[in-house]
Amino acid sequence: MPGDIAEKARLRGERLAARDALTPLERQQKSEAMTVHGASAIPLAPGAVISGFMPIRSEADIRPLMETLREKGGRIVLPVVLDRETIVFRAFEADTPLVKTGFGTAGPAEGADVVDPDILLVPLSVFDGQGQRIGYGAGHYDRAIARLHGKGRTPVLIGVAFDCQEVPSVPAEPHDVPLHAVLTESGLRWFSAQWLMSDGKKAL
Repeated sequence: MPGDIAEKARLRGERLAARDALTPLERQQKSEAMTVHGASAIPLAPGAVISGFMPIRSEADIRPLMETLREKGGRIVLPVVLDRETIVFRAFEADTPLVKTGFGTAGPAEGADVVDPDILLVPLSVFDGQGQRIGYGAGHYDRAIARLHGKGRTPVLIGVAFDCQEVPSVPAEPHDVPLHAVLTESGLRWFSAQWLMSDGKKAL
């Protein structure tokens, strides 16, 4: 709906401005807190494939978190945008060189293995307490998630943001897929009980 689109654009601009207003030291400290929380709280099965991302602009720096998850037995992939629309996920080993992949991002070059992730760490501009999110407006992750669902895969969607990017409510559209959890400097907050086991722990 036009009103929802306009409201999403307003919220995006407002919350990205709040993120940009954080000092480099604040972003570093908050990113370090995310690494601590994420390393202890993100549940990993041996060999689970985790899609991370290389930080751009004022995003949280989750590179240390990706390395920690790799050390814990996870396999890391990075999103790469093809033909300005489609995201594929390329294997990112410890010694994989990165190249410019458009939109200010970097990722493994063509020739790296393409692997579907079990867990997506999703950058975003806005989120709310129900797990709704607003991206950057291009719809890359929306299409990637829809493609994975179309293949019968149900990856765990974990948003990555600073606390200052939360709002009371995000206007949801029918095609919007809510996050299962969000990782901020305050911790990993779950919105969905889908991954709860009988003992109360999360299962993947």
